Amino acid sequence: MDLDALTTARRHEWERLRELERRRRLSGREADELVERYQAASADLAEAKTAAGRTPQADVISTLIAGARLRLTRGAENPLRAVPRFFVLQLPAALYRLRWTTLVIAAAFVAIVALVAAWISGDPVLVATLGDEAGLERYAENEFVEYYNPAASFAGTVWTNNAWIAAQCVLFGITGIWPVMVLMQNAIGVGTAAAVLFSFDRGDVFVLYILPHGMLELTCIFVAGAAGLHIFWAWIVPGARTRGQALAHAGRSLATVAMGLVLVLLVSALIEGFVTGQPWPWPIKIGIGAAALGAFLFYMIRVGGRAARAGETGDLAEADRGATTLVAG
Repeated sequence: MDLDALTTARRHEWERLRELERRRRLSGREADELVERYQAASADLAEAKTAAGRTPQADVISTLIAGARLRLTRGAENPLRAVPRFFVLQLPAALYRLRWTTLVIAAAFVAIVALVAAWISGDPVLVATLGDEAGLERYAENEFVEYYNPAASFAGTVWTNNAWIAAQCVLFGITGIWPVMVLMQNAIGVGTAAAVLFSFDRGDVFVLYILPHGMLELTCIFVAGAAGLHIFWAWIVPGARTRGQALAHAGRSLATVAMGLVLVLLVSALIEGFVTGQPWPWPIKIGIGAAALGAFLFYMIRVGGRAARAGETGDLAEADRGATTLVAG
């Protein structure tokens, strides 16, 4: 199909569609004409995309159709229809994009925790700088375990704190420094706590109390850090797009991660508040944490992979994100 010929043949019809959609008031006949021209332009768009894919002509038609649809409906998409799209397509696709960066961050985090714990616990002088011996022993013997007393208020505090940390990693990711700083602070903090407990031969307690909720909780922080770094990278290396376009796309598509992690972190907070401190057998508590992590990874990799193969990136629908500039390459 010759797109130039199509443009020449349909130009007057498209101009009429633009004229109708911009009128403040429409008569009954004009409203019917707007619907007819909207349907005709939709058919033109389908024909153009089938023949040549993404082209300037197709973008012109798409913009006209979006304006006509807004003129006809006078409202946004039904939120009840947007929710399934968010959880089935947008969120898993955005998470899937972060899978390898998340893995790298997780490996680096574990390495830093192990290094800090081994370095401090292996030197009594360094352990002494953390506090007096009686206080450290009290922390290792009692306070560390008592921190996980089951309580709804405790779970709520943990949830809001972790959700805020994750949101900061994404929202301030453009700096490139903030996500790294947050991850380093957490790694050093976990490593220091491990060092204290290992110094008093309570390393098994540290591992057993961290694993049930920590597997999912820390994975969420890794994902948030990955999202922030992807936004930073889109700003630094925009590719063929302008820096603003690359940043806008990354921000829209990865902001969904911050919203999704709020719900996932709620699950980890419930585990931390109502499972970790329970006097249950450790295989059961760790099994609950492992199941929660497994469900999240299945959603991230399997569901996200399917959404990505369907063309989803986590960004808004084409009609909602506005017109874009075509580039070569």
